[in-house]
Amino acid sequence: MSASTVSRGLDAYLSDARARVDAVLAEWGARADGFWPAPIPGAVRYSLLGAGKRLRPTLVFAAHEALSGTAPAVAQLAAAVEVVHAYSLVHDDLPCMDNDDLRRGRPTTHRAFDVATATRAGFHMVSLAARVLASGMDALALDGARRREIARELFRAAGAGGMIGGQALDLEAEGVRVPLERLEEIHGRKTGALISAACVIGGLAAGAATPPAHIAALRAYGEAIGLAFQIADDVLDATATSDQLGKTAGRDAALAKSTFVSLLGVGTARAEAERLAARAVDRLREAGLASPTLVELAHYIVTRPN
Repeated sequence: MSASTVSRGLDAYLSDARARVDAVLAEWGARADGFWPAPIPGAVRYSLLGAGKRLRPTLVFAAHEALSGTAPAVAQLAAAVEVVHAYSLVHDDLPCMDNDDLRRGRPTTHRAFDVATATRAGFHMVSLAARVLASGMDALALDGARRREIARELFRAAGAGGMIGGQALDLEAEGVRVPLERLEEIHGRKTGALISAACVIGGLAAGAATPPAHIAALRAYGEAIGLAFQIADDVLDATATSDQLGKTAGRDAALAKSTFVSLLGVGTARAEAERLAARAVDRLREAGLASPTLVELAHYIVTRPN
């Protein structure tokens, strides 16, 4: 991260969030041998513990704190969100999907193991996310209604109305020039749904007294930065190198995918990402939520170098 894209304070916050989540992921990864036969546990650990930004769990922490949450056990909810994200990357890279060889600076899971193992590991990671989420909600002593809300947020974002549905639409769009509105729908599901859910889950974990208007503001913030994140990703895919990204650059063009860059151009796409980030911050301010961390994260999402 360069000083031009992330402040020293946010850099420290991101590092702390990453350490907290990685500790939970390592704990559950160590328990994986008791859940599944080899080689699945090794593939799950490989997928979970690779270097990553941990942006989604960081948003869980920041949203939790924005609503005065202080419970350390929220780290388990943040980790559950990261497990779902990691599973999606494993399956997204498969030969039947994007057929990619590089992820987070090293071979994709199906290259490090094999396609069958990676496929099975991804499916098992969904159940692992449920285990981690339930453990976190137990530790937080949440009531039944709030537990149901949180679980619904996570798995709705992961399902047909979210990531899975978005991935299906994305595959259908390969080799086809789709209109901007359709592209926004695809990535609102594929990328934005889990980012928005991370914000909502962090807020819901702050307690039953959380004002509904604040949860709505966190959702609106998450939806805006989720789309901004994807637009920034499209710009990076078109302008950065594989070494900078830790994954294969130019993959969208190779797959003949419509992207925000192919529809808008690099300059206009960047401007749209910045507009969405500003809109996200406006949603917080309109609801009276003061969170310098969420404001900084919105800026970081559209200026990050990878």
